[in-house]
Amino acid sequence: MKQVILLDAGPLGLATNPKAGRDTFVCNQWIRTNLRLGKQVMISEIADYEVRRELWRAGKKRGLAQLDQFKLELDYLPLSTATMLLAAELWAKARSQGRPAASDQALDADVILAAQAKLLEIAGHQVTVATTNVKHLELFVDAHLWSDIR
Repeated sequence: MKQVILLDAGPLGLATNPKAGRDTFVCNQWIRTNLRLGKQVMISEIADYEVRRELWRAGKKRGLAQLDQFKLELDYLPLSTATMLLAAELWAKARSQGRPAASDQALDADVILAAQAKLLEIAGHQVTVATTNVKHLELFVDAHLWSDIR
């Protein structure tokens, strides 16, 4: 069983921030440490989308280049039909239980990320979602503040 850390948009955006402040340095060191420990650190396509759309909106070409470089260095988890089907099911169940993670009209990237994590679990991996938004994700999967994951 492979131990997988699936990056949400928060830590992904922080790690690829071209301004490279202390938090960016710490996040990158955290990722490198986990890789050295044999963990598989993955970029979810939905997290890439969330970070990338904001970089495009803000005209941050250097940030886009950093994100592209990161995608070459880490494993990338593309969206699939299975992901979207499971995400729709998770979204509906959360709504039925009165525990939505986003508004009814929102795409709800968190539930899509959670579906990707669940499919990795079904494939036999131990998955933790690294995030800055534990509240929404922990409804569906094992999610922790990225800096708390050891």
